Amino acid sequence: MVNENTSLQDLFDIVVRTLDDVELGEVFTVRELFRGFEWNRIQKGNRTKLGSMVLAYSKNETGSSVLLALNKTPQNQQIYKKL
Repeated sequence: MVNENTSLQDLFDIVVRTLDDVELGEVFTVRELFRGFEWNRIQKGNRTKLGSMVLAYSKNETGSSVLLALNKTPQNQQIYKKL
């Protein structure tokens, strides 16, 4: 369960596990991988750090075969596509 005390590593692990539920070719933001009330429980600074972690993951060898970083939303959220 996600709350304000959930560590960044635990949040990142949730993202990686949730990617199994995303279909190939589907486009999404990190925020969409969490239920609305869970996302709201994450402190704003940790949301930003989590976004940076996912972007770095999409650029490393493991993540680059899974995720493609596209453009950003008007709210400055990175958009990804599952490969």
